[in-house]
Amino acid sequence: MQSLIKVAFAGNPNVGKTTIINRLAGLNLKVGNWPGTTVEKKEATVKFSGYTIKIVDLPGIYTLEPLSEDEKIAVDFLKKEKPDVIVNIVEATNLERSLNLTTELLEFEIPTVIVLNMIDEAEKMGIEIDTEKIAELLNINIVKTIGNKGKGVHNILPAIIDVISKDKKPKVTYSDELQRVIDKIKLEENKTTREAIELIISSERYREIREKFEKLYGKNMEDIIKDERYAFANGLFHEVFKRKGEHARDITDTIDKIILHPFMGILSLVVIVFLMFKIAFDFSTPFVDWVDFAINEFIGALVINILLSINAPHWLIDFFSEAVIGGVGFVLTFVPLIGVIYFLLTYLEMSGYLPRIAFLADRIMHKLGLHGKHVIPIMLAFGCNVPAIVATRTATSLKEKLIVISMIPFMSCPARLVVFSFFAVLFFDKPALVIASLYLTGILIGIITALILRKFFFKEAITHFVMELPPYRFPPISSVLTIVWIHVKDFLYRAGTLIFGTSILIWLLINIPPGKDISESVASKIGRSLVPIFSPIGIDDWKATTSLIPAFLAREVVIGSMGTIYSGEEEKKYEKEDLSHKGIELIKGFGNALKDGIMGVFSPSLSIAEVEDEEDNSLKNVIRKSFTPLSAFSFMIFILIYTSCLGTVATMSREIGIKYSLIFLAYSFVVAWSVAFLIYQGGKLIG
Repeated sequence: MQSLIKVAFAGNPNVGKTTIINRLAGLNLKVGNWPGTTVEKKEATVKFSGYTIKIVDLPGIYTLEPLSEDEKIAVDFLKKEKPDVIVNIVEATNLERSLNLTTELLEFEIPTVIVLNMIDEAEKMGIEIDTEKIAELLNINIVKTIGNKGKGVHNILPAIIDVISKDKKPKVTYSDELQRVIDKIKLEENKTTREAIELIISSERYREIREKFEKLYGKNMEDIIKDERYAFANGLFHEVFKRKGEHARDITDTIDKIILHPFMGILSLVVIVFLMFKIAFDFSTPFVDWVDFAINEFIGALVINILLSINAPHWLIDFFSEAVIGGVGFVLTFVPLIGVIYFLLTYLEMSGYLPRIAFLADRIMHKLGLHGKHVIPIMLAFGCNVPAIVATRTATSLKEKLIVISMIPFMSCPARLVVFSFFAVLFFDKPALVIASLYLTGILIGIITALILRKFFFKEAITHFVMELPPYRFPPISSVLTIVWIHVKDFLYRAGTLIFGTSILIWLLINIPPGKDISESVASKIGRSLVPIFSPIGIDDWKATTSLIPAFLAREVVIGSMGTIYSGEEEKKYEKEDLSHKGIELIKGFGNALKDGIMGVFSPSLSIAEVEDEEDNSLKNVIRKSFTPLSAFSFMIFILIYTSCLGTVATMSREIGIKYSLIFLAYSFVVAWSVAFLIYQGGKLIG
């Protein structure tokens, strides 16, 4: 008897598959991408009763016709990887729809366990399902579960072991004439039902049989097979399904009268997205500040103390305290925001509301070649591009994902608002109007980019499907938190390592050769070499171009780096510190962060919209002499459009691959330079 069992979990979207897998695997669940795609792949290894069970979560699909990327992945896995067992998660309240996929899965003749999930909701609706009859008719094992409460989930692993130990081959039968042909091919060529059907549809050897069926039924063979599958699923449904009485989904239907209303639905969408935006940023901001203090102030000071005690050279202290500790701190500051965003997105998806957002926004987003659900990451981009890009994992294809991600970096985030506020207040009488024009320009560039991709590159980007609106539910917090942790861990491992490595590289460019002023650094030499490129857009000072290099870490850094470069920062002096007071401050700080986060959620204002003026007048005077209002506006346009944010680029690389992220980086530079050039040169002509 084999000790390793490979199990494929398959099912429609929104049937509770992820919740059940989380219950089985817990923190052992790993998240990655399917090879050669950006579709998320979840897998886990579980030890049970002397067996090692490898769980692979196939994408949520409605059919195994390989049209969408998700369907192709599922079919390829079942054909090539040949799992030992298929676990088909079926929603008890939508049995008839779910059985269409079940029928196709049975054709592979792989031992199968059907998990009848949400059985409690079915019982409330007066639904009775004869599970014994299903098991007998299909020769499979069946388990009833209430996934969000964990009830019945413990029976899944024993059912897997039982079905494989007994080598149960599932049964599916079609009309007599077709079944005779299938059985003949299976016997003669040692094929499964699925393989026999594929031969009937496409093999030249069976053209005569195919033409006979097509002449008899008056339609092509693919449609004949679809009809046969539907007939089997429909017949099975009526064999095992009974309803005591018509119990409408009262709560869901009542809520949907508001949520899906043409006017009230849009209004509620705006309110919910605003609340999501506010909770995510107002709750996480105090924790971002706390993480920054913990890493840079406490741990950084501790490292400095250790290095001073061993008489380490000044450049080594600089490197560890600023590059290493600073790089770690920069990565970890994303964690509170990404964690909260993931929590809210997962909760909304599992509650049943996210599909309704897609339904409401679908008509507008279709014009860009996208589904309505993609409005969420685009809205999140105004808070931070990083979690917005992460949120594109709901895309059903790489093409859709590329279009959405190509729009996100043009949506202006608070980091850019810091730069815009500084320059707009300094050079213009009506700064609010200038900032508003920048936001609108970013939105326009994003839309134009999406339209270009849709028209010239991804003409068939959108995949149409029937949008399911599941009943509203209260997701189990433990399952939501498990999913959040898995994704945060994945971000730290994959995007975090790239961010950390690049931040060290940028620090080296600014600080080599050691002990020298920044004007003599490698970064300044690069900045000087960039002047001829930026001069046509009004940026002809090497100090301004050099400030763009450290600004690649984060856009708001451009102001601080300008302060350093223009003023000529003196060498830092390090002294040992008594860290006891900082340790106390750190402990108190966490409590304060929790309090401020909760208070921020309930405050009427939005914290990310508040920009503090922290720059001194001396820097403002120097900048005022180096820029004109026209060159300052050109500079802001460049900062707006060019994706000069390491976190964004690293997350892009994680989601769509380094190749596409670098292509987009080059595209954003060309567009940023071109728009800034038109504005600057056009402004000069107008005078």
